[in-house]
Amino acid sequence: MKSIEIDREKRLKEEPAKGHNRWHPNITPVIEVDPGEEVVLETRDASDVQVTPGMSVEGLEGLDTKVAHPLTGPVYIKGAVPGDLLEIEYLDIIPQRHGWTRTRPGSGFLRDLFPQPFLAHWDIADGWATSPQLPGVRIPNGSFMGTAGLAPSLAQVEEWTRREADLVRRGGIASLPDPEDAVPWGGSIAEEGLRTIPPRENCGNVDAKQLTKGSRLLIPVSVDGALYSVGDGHFAQGDSECCITAIEMGATAAVRFTIHQGEAARKNIRWPRFAHPGYFAAPEWAVPRNFIATMGMPIRDDGTQEGEDLTLAARNALINMIELLQERGWSREQAYIICSVAVDLRISNAVDLPNVTVSAFLPEDIFQG
Repeated sequence: MKSIEIDREKRLKEEPAKGHNRWHPNITPVIEVDPGEEVVLETRDASDVQVTPGMSVEGLEGLDTKVAHPLTGPVYIKGAVPGDLLEIEYLDIIPQRHGWTRTRPGSGFLRDLFPQPFLAHWDIADGWATSPQLPGVRIPNGSFMGTAGLAPSLAQVEEWTRREADLVRRGGIASLPDPEDAVPWGGSIAEEGLRTIPPRENCGNVDAKQLTKGSRLLIPVSVDGALYSVGDGHFAQGDSECCITAIEMGATAAVRFTIHQGEAARKNIRWPRFAHPGYFAAPEWAVPRNFIATMGMPIRDDGTQEGEDLTLAARNALINMIELLQERGWSREQAYIICSVAVDLRISNAVDLPNVTVSAFLPEDIFQG
């Protein structure tokens, strides 16, 4: 069994030979492995070890802001070539003891409603996470890797940069290449490397909470060796990760690779896929068994009717859930954190125009007593 071990007291920039925080095909692999070989990868949390136990919310102000996400790798998989489909099987995902969830001004799904920062620390033990900032809440283990992917080709780096820059020119939001805090630093990788904030065709930061132990992630290969990297462990998350963080943690991932030769090219597979042979979580949490849900439809606060706007519907469902939690005595900030780590946004219908509907599901069993 091969592994990449890290010093968890050090930041990525202090161990640059173990990982990176930009996507680029010229990043040097850390190890080479054979298909079918088990590989163990130790990873840092999304803040690159900057959010420490006991840190106050005021401590967030001085953090480096362009380090996310520190990834461990790349791993060169022998025999993988462009046009293949790489299957990554997650054999185990082991959490570290400390986790955190924060809101960040200017970020998150409801960034206009939450201009102030908030920070919750989590103690992870015996399959549960508890937080002094959310007394009475207990979140079950749903560990998965928020960010995992393969290196893009140089052509993909150029094309994806172009399309994201075009979006910014049209008034949209995207994190364009920026050498600040880049690892590796200096040269074309820092200048051209794609930020890891958004997911893309190479997978990356999809934050799919169903990618738990036992799952299989399939990604088209674009460079020789595939160059797999992983990081951004999450102990638990609601579908949407609405406040911009889940229960963030350092983790250890054990994986195994299978190459499906030529399958991506033969079947014109351009986007990642994933599967799980069993329940991705205990059934009572995956469903969940005992829940309350709020609904949202595309109607603005002033009563204006919009059509086919699932984003507005999701926003309204989430706001309605926050108001429900406030009725139960939680502050707005606490409610937002609870939604990000435990509430699932699901499309209830996308066809009954104009009022497409999104529902927000809250598992009642996270509340103790």
